[in-house]
Amino acid sequence: MKQHRMVDLKSQYRRLQPELDKAMAEVLEHTAFINGPAVKSFQKNLEDYLNVKHVIPCANGTDALQIALMALDLQPGDEVITSTFTFIATVEVIALLRLKPVLVDVNPNTFTLLTEQVEQAITSKTKAIIPVHLFGQGADMNALMSIAEDNNLYIVEDTAQAIGCDYMHKGITTKLGTIGNIGCTSFFPSKNLGCFGDGGACFTNNDQLAEKMRMIINHGSKQKYYHEVIGVNSRLDTLQAAVLDVKLKQLDDFNFRRQDAASYYDKELSDIDGLEIPKRDKHSKHIFHQYTLKIKDGKRDELQAFLKENNIPSMVYYPVSLHQQEAFSSYQDANKSLPNSEALSHEVLSLPMHTEMTEEQLQDITLTIKSFFKQ
Repeated sequence: MKQHRMVDLKSQYRRLQPELDKAMAEVLEHTAFINGPAVKSFQKNLEDYLNVKHVIPCANGTDALQIALMALDLQPGDEVITSTFTFIATVEVIALLRLKPVLVDVNPNTFTLLTEQVEQAITSKTKAIIPVHLFGQGADMNALMSIAEDNNLYIVEDTAQAIGCDYMHKGITTKLGTIGNIGCTSFFPSKNLGCFGDGGACFTNNDQLAEKMRMIINHGSKQKYYHEVIGVNSRLDTLQAAVLDVKLKQLDDFNFRRQDAASYYDKELSDIDGLEIPKRDKHSKHIFHQYTLKIKDGKRDELQAFLKENNIPSMVYYPVSLHQQEAFSSYQDANKSLPNSEALSHEVLSLPMHTEMTEEQLQDITLTIKSFFKQ
């Protein structure tokens, strides 16, 4: 049996190696390493895949979030509501732009924004909401879009963990990241659509926002040496675009493979007392960037140690909610409690999940977990 890995990028590369090597060799031959033809090709193909008017590639997912917020012309002190249970990048960019992050709790079943708390958190200074589509399924975009429309707020979707996921919005199947004003994603190697380094993109159907984001990623410039706004230097390398263009053709298959692995986990683990398999939102597909269990009765760390003893990796996403992080202490009420997120930080455990999982690996993982709970 192959060694267990949280993400098996080597096996995925070997399976796609001829096409990937050919795409990279073409870039090396033409030496257009910045803004080469592969960038434009990938941009157009991703627009078609997402059915969105504009894709703006950039250097990484964190930059994508920052560029999106910069395009909205928010002012220092403006408030942006988002999830406390996510990776730091979502909130980091809010603080870097001298905006105020307002962190709210999550639904304990889907791990995404608790919409009633979003409504309660809105003030006269609130300008935007960033829903995080965590672990591979959507936040409650139907409710959040209604809240945003009622309060004249922007929606910036953090789609770093859910690229290619379908969501039923207003009775129409839509790709996550294309529902709000702007969608953002990361192409970090372990993502469902990952490159061989860093990469990211913003999506929008708004022509004006697209034009502004294209300027921002290029030092605030449409024409070389003429700068209309303050921008950044954040371009997707041509080599990474070439890799992504190959992998984009496989994205639906990648997601199906993850869903198949998740179905195996579900079948084998659903009847274990003290363990909860991932819940599904009724409006969203789940493409399983992570397959995340909830382990009850304080046994999460014991199970993780047991899996490690049996050479099975696992990860805790996330051990400390962002409202409890020292970096954001100046933005938060010291006594503020967000109990769902705090509980999840002690319960969640993500199992190996990738496109190259074999039935033998899945069987070994699930039998090991069953043996732990039979002790």
